[in-house]
Amino acid sequence: MVFSSSTFLFIVLPIFLLITLIFKGSKISNLLLTILSLVFYAWGEPVYVLLMIGSVFVNWLLAMPASRLAKAEDSIIKRVCLCITIAFNIGLLCLFKYAGFIAQSVNSLLGLSIPVPDIALPIGISFFTFQVMSYVIDAYRGDVRVQFNYLKLLLYVSFFPQLIAGPIVRYADIELQIDNREVTVERFAQGLRRFIVGLTKKLIISNCVGLIVDTVYACKPEELTLPLAWLAAICYCLQIYFDFSGYSDMAIGLGRIAGFDFLENFNYPFTAVSIQDFWRRWHISLSTWFREYVYIPLGGNRKGQLRTGINRVIVFFLTGLWHGAQWTFVIWGLIHGLFLMLETYGVIQPAKWKFKPLRYIYTLFVVCIAFVLFRAESFSTAFTMLKTMFIGPFSTHIGDIRLVSMLNIYNIVIIAIACIAATPVLGYLRERITNKRAADCIGYVASAALAVICILAISNTTYNPFIYFRF
Repeated sequence: MVFSSSTFLFIVLPIFLLITLIFKGSKISNLLLTILSLVFYAWGEPVYVLLMIGSVFVNWLLAMPASRLAKAEDSIIKRVCLCITIAFNIGLLCLFKYAGFIAQSVNSLLGLSIPVPDIALPIGISFFTFQVMSYVIDAYRGDVRVQFNYLKLLLYVSFFPQLIAGPIVRYADIELQIDNREVTVERFAQGLRRFIVGLTKKLIISNCVGLIVDTVYACKPEELTLPLAWLAAICYCLQIYFDFSGYSDMAIGLGRIAGFDFLENFNYPFTAVSIQDFWRRWHISLSTWFREYVYIPLGGNRKGQLRTGINRVIVFFLTGLWHGAQWTFVIWGLIHGLFLMLETYGVIQPAKWKFKPLRYIYTLFVVCIAFVLFRAESFSTAFTMLKTMFIGPFSTHIGDIRLVSMLNIYNIVIIAIACIAATPVLGYLRERITNKRAADCIGYVASAALAVICILAISNTTYNPFIYFRF
């Protein structure tokens, strides 16, 4: 079930709002939200909901020894328990997400014929696995208290707003809010407005540019032209940003309605002035997770430049692999890692470029090219698109017809709006309004109008994918 579906908007959302308003963060509210979250997940994964419940239960048990061992210095038992927990969670990911990929890679590399398992990928397994791992690791570090109530831990992991596409919420960030959170009319209204903004990003912007991307990628190689290829590349950057940031906005908004404060997951990444800056702004919860639980434990930047470079390669290799069991994702991650290292070692120094717009152009160029690999289903498709972007024909008969049909007035307006909305311009203009009450009033009126537009969009389209569901 997706947030932008009529089932969610007209059935699940009203139930959620009623639970929140009536019980306001009480123990009954926790229980009902847990049940609602499990039903929400089971709607699309009737079997794998048991996998998630079991995963949380095993991690809950494995975290128990941390209540006695968290402060123990270099305890062998502590390290063994933690290693067992990590092995269990990584093993779960490998089984359901990477088993087929590993078998295919080994077969291709060694010329073997290992049977390739065909296991359906549970929705959101990467998100909820990383989330529960962070809890156990923090418990053994002594950064959070062990949660002895299984249902509370299950609520933390299964809470439907962030369950299947993030953001990845650390237990430390909402530990106190599970038992004590504030549900007010103001927070309710703010959360609902944030949800509508995210819904608009998804339905109005992402779906529109997504259709352009899918149309271009469905073209035969001989039909592609240089303008078409660049249009698809740029539109895909917009699609994935508004798709994922829109989902994060909806998750943050729903969390706020229920009294939970989730951290921001995006901060206008397309205004970044370097690749390093981009990763401070893009999918912040994931980059933070890898920094806290992979990069720093590996030594971070404390063991010399060579080790720092190796650590970053490892992190971005895993970042690419986390996104999907496919080598195109791995290369996408390594491209970012490569440019990050070039910036770190001073080979590329955007901060020293006097012509500041060049910093934006450089960052967007690298991000856009890398996303071609992210979108392509194979290296062959990626190579065809990249080749066409740089040395492809500028014009073909069919390509010109497709370009004209896609660049209609509606699509041009949506792309223009997307480019503006991807920057902090609107927020800046809002801050310039001295009367904050008037600014809030305008915001709520605009949100109501957007909600109506979104409902109309849902009733008139069947194209409604969520990119990050496959991760």
